[in-house]
Amino acid sequence: MSETRFVDIVHRGRVIGIEHAWLNDAASQSPVLVFLHEGLGSVSMWRDFPARLCAAIGCRGLVYSRPGYGRSTPIPPGERWEPDYLAIQAVELLPAFLDAVGLDARQQRLYLFGHSDGGTIALIHAAQFGAALAGIVVMAPHIKVEPISIAGIEQACAAYDSGDFRARLARFHDDVDSAFRGWSDAWLDPRFRTWSIEADLPAIRCPVLAIQGEQDEYGTMAQIDGIAARVSTCTRVKLAGCGHQPHREQPQAVIDAVCHWLPAPPR
Repeated sequence: MSETRFVDIVHRGRVIGIEHAWLNDAASQSPVLVFLHEGLGSVSMWRDFPARLCAAIGCRGLVYSRPGYGRSTPIPPGERWEPDYLAIQAVELLPAFLDAVGLDARQQRLYLFGHSDGGTIALIHAAQFGAALAGIVVMAPHIKVEPISIAGIEQACAAYDSGDFRARLARFHDDVDSAFRGWSDAWLDPRFRTWSIEADLPAIRCPVLAIQGEQDEYGTMAQIDGIAARVSTCTRVKLAGCGHQPHREQPQAVIDAVCHWLPAPPR
C-alpha cells in the first residue's frame, strides 16, 4: 500500500478530510477497485487483503476511511447518525470522494468492493448509479435488519463497554468513540428495526458478486439470497466454516471467487 493521503470533500457545508491510499500503482492503466470498509473499519483495518486482491486480478486499488473512521475527520461531538446513514454514505459522500480523487465510472472501469456496511453502501450506490459501474463485490452485506444482527451488535457493545475491545479498536481510529457509537447507536435505534433496501435492489444493472460466510454472526443467508432474488446479475458464493470476516478468515477463497467471477482479467 502506498503512503496514506488526505483529500478534502465538502458535505452539507462541512469540510471533511478523507484518509485514503492507492494500491498497485504499476497498473496505472487498469480498472480501479474501490474498497468500502465495514461498520468499524478503516484504511489500516483492511491490512494486506486489498493489496493481495489487486495483485491477483491486475488492477489498481483505492482504500479510504469514511468520515468518523480511521484518520478521517471525526463526527462532531454530540452528532449522531440517523437511520438513513448508509444511504447518505452511498449517494452523497461516496460520489463526493470519487470526484475529489478524480475517479469517474463513466470514463474508466470502476469496481466497488464492500464489506458489511460497505457492502450495503455499494448496493445502494449501484442502485442509483450502477449503469456506469463495471461491477460490485459485496461481502457479508446487509439488505435488512435481522434479530441476529441486533444480537451481534449488542454483544459488541458489551465488549466495548466492559472488555478490551475499545482499546484494541482505538489503534485504528483517531476518535474511537465517534466510530463505534456512530455505528452502534444507529443500528440499535428503534427506528432502524424496519430498515431495508430490498425495494431498491431491482434497479441494479451491473454485475454483482455476493459473498457470505455460512456462520456469519451478523446475518443469515437471507441477506445474499435476497440480493439474488432481486438482482438478475447476481452471483452468490457461500463459504462454509466462515463468519462475518471472509477476507480475514478465508482470504484466498475470496480472492479465488473474485478472479473466477470476473469475465476476463481487467487489463
